[in-house]
Formats: sequence, C-alpha cells, structure tokens
Amino acid sequence: MRISRRAFALATAAVLALPLSACGSGGDDGGSTDASGKVEGDITFQTWNLRANFKSYFDGLVADFEKKYPGTHVKWIDQPAEGYADKISADAAGGTLPDVVNVSPDLVAPLAKAGLALDLDKAAATYKPEYLAGAWASHRIPGTSGTYAFPWYLNTGPLFYNKTLFKQAGLDPEQPPRTYDELFADALKMAQHSGGKVATLANVPTIEDFGRYGSQLMNKAGTGFAFNDAKGIELLTKYKELYDAKALDPQALTATPESTGKKFLTGAVAMNPGSALDLDNFKKQAPSLYKNIGITDQITSTGHVNMYVMGVMVNSRTRHTAAAVAFAHFVTDAQNQMSFAKKVAIFPSTAGSLDDPYFTKEDGTDETRVRIAAAKSLKNAVNYTPVLFSDQMKTALRNEVAKTLQGKENPKSALDNAVKACDRLLQQEG
Repeated sequence: MRISRRAFALATAAVLALPLSACGSGGDDGGSTDASGKVEGDITFQTWNLRANFKSYFDGLVADFEKKYPGTHVKWIDQPAEGYADKISADAAGGTLPDVVNVSPDLVAPLAKAGLALDLDKAAATYKPEYLAGAWASHRIPGTSGTYAFPWYLNTGPLFYNKTLFKQAGLDPEQPPRTYDELFADALKMAQHSGGKVATLANVPTIEDFGRYGSQLMNKAGTGFAFNDAKGIELLTKYKELYDAKALDPQALTATPESTGKKFLTGAVAMNPGSALDLDNFKKQAPSLYKNIGITDQITSTGHVNMYVMGVMVNSRTRHTAAAVAFAHFVTDAQNQMSFAKKVAIFPSTAGSLDDPYFTKEDGTDETRVRIAAAKSLKNAVNYTPVLFSDQMKTALRNEVAKTLQGKENPKSALDNAVKACDRLLQQEG
C-alpha cells in the first residue's frame, strides 16, 4: 500500500465498533503491566496492509530484534486494509488480540476503554521524551489519563496554490495566506476579480478545520463535543460567505479528492492539498501550472497544522509484557523509523529526526521539495481529529454544514444540531 496523506485520511476514518461487554476488564489469564522484567518469550506483531510492499523491511526488523534479545521470537502477521477494524474487534472480543498491534488513534480508543491497551504512561514512561510531544499525545483518550500506543509514522500534506491565479487577482504570489482570516480575505478577492469563475477552496470545512481555526472540539472530560462554540460558529459563518460569493466551489458539497484535484489542475480552484505524487502529475498534465506552483503550509489560526498518525499498541493481556513493550519501542525508535521513512513517503514521530538532512536539505527534486515543507510543519503538529469522532459523526457534521451553505439553517443552529447528533452517537458507542 502506498502510504500517503490520502491513505492516512482513509485509514484514520476507520471506526472500530468494539463490543466492550464481550471484552470485560480483566481475566484470570491477563498479563502484567510491569515492563521492567527480562525481555524474553514469543510474541505476535500485527501490521495493517504493509506486507506486499515492505516484507523485506519487516523481516529485517524482526531479525534485528531477535538478535538483540536472543530469548525472544516475534511472529509477524499482516492484515489487509479492508475489514481491519472488524478483525481487531473480533480478536478483542475473542481473546485473540496480538501482543503488539498497528493502530490509528480511533482504533485504540475502544480497546483502551475495554482495558485491552497497555497504558504506556505507566508501563513505558521512560520512552516518552524520545517522541514529538504532539505525536505521543495523539494516542491519549478523552476521559482517561493514559497514553495507549507508541506513536509510529506520521504524515501531513502541504497546500499547493496557483501563483498565476493569485497574481491575476492582484494578490502577492509569494505571500500565500497562512491564517484563516488571510485565506477568507484572499478568497473573496479572487472570486470578485474572476467574476465567480475561480474559487480558492473546493472543500467544505471538516472537523480538522474547526480544530485549526481554534474551536475546542470536545469538552475537557471527553464526554461531549463542543465545536458549536463561538469559534466554530464564526468559521461556519465565514464559509457561508465564501459559498455565496463563489469563493468556495459551488460543487464543494459533493467534492471528492479526485474532483478537487481536477479542478485545481484546470485552474478552476486556486488552492488544494496534495503530495509529491500530485506534483509529478502536474508536470505531465499541466506544465503551465507546474511552472507556477506554490507550496505552503496548511491554513491554521492556531500555529499548529494537522497531522495523521499511526501507532503501535501493546495488548495489556500479553503474557510477555517486557518483550511486547520492548518490541513496540524497537519498531518506533528513531533509527528504525528513519529507515522506514526512507522507503516510503512518511515521517518519523521521534524527536530530532525531522532535523536530519533528509528532511531539511534541498536537492532540486519535487519529492524533496514537498518532503521538506511537510517535515517542517510536523515538528509542532497535532492530530485535530478527536479519537472518538466516528464516520457517522463526520456525516452528521457534513450534513449540517451543507444545510448552512444552502441557506436552510443558520450556522449556530446547524452546529448545535451537529453536536447533539455526535453526542448521541458518542453515548451509543460508549
């Protein structure tokens, strides 16, 4: 599987409907939370659709670990992308969850609530300083006090913009918008200048946008959503203005990554998120766009961009806690993350790794250009998507946003309704 920003968006959208009552909170054969013992024993390690392209890497990783700890044996299992959440749910309910599991934050949340994810703040706190603060925090669950997975690889995407369109609208092509206020002002000017033919944005606001704008998203206890606060209402009000002025593409309500990509390619949209793969596509299909492409950070009014993160969780019931924790740390340590990052377009979550010349030194290639831009923004990035925010909740929010843009509901009522719907879903899942 090619790991890209889009793949992360898809991966983190998976929702684990775990039957918590079937899992209980312990058992006679439960494991130990003490990771200070001797590293030995047989453990299983499960990844998420990585064998096809990275078999040699993981075979080498396992061999290196077993060489470092002669009393261990690691059985590597790889599951297909389709049905991964269901597989974890079934294993959790049946007591067959592997010792070490590749998870995203939303997948680890119900496992942590069921007592099946080891709290690393208690069992492996010594390793915490090795990781970026935002990455370590990404596997904390609202309403709990622990951290339930080692952060593994990260991703984010820069924002591309069409310098020609900016220049034609009287905007400085070398000074793209960086905050939402700047974005809204530039977008309205772009739409006015083009007579509504060029939109700056092609997507409606998502939960990540509310986070980057400064909305609280959830209450501190993690028991309810709060994106209907003043900041949330203000953001949706601004998007309504953009939509009415055609500064937000009229087809934004039904947009897909493919459709927005095409609009950017043809000059109907001035800004769009992307990756190095998109740059190569521009070079082939739209040479004039490619010559005038700008690369900037995601728009944010908080100073922190959004990141996608994968993690490695330790089963709290493993019979070999010391070995499982040691292996999960080994997979995610600086050396092995750096090695993996050079094989695929992802970024390490370990502190200091993003200062490596691989992420800072230009060599004139498009791939490096995008990699450097993304790496720079990741140093203080956060995962804005609440770990408890499910696909159904995303749909509820999107539906209410649509009603506002279409003039069927005012922003406050729409967000109040979205929060109520999400809170109901949260209670059902809990």
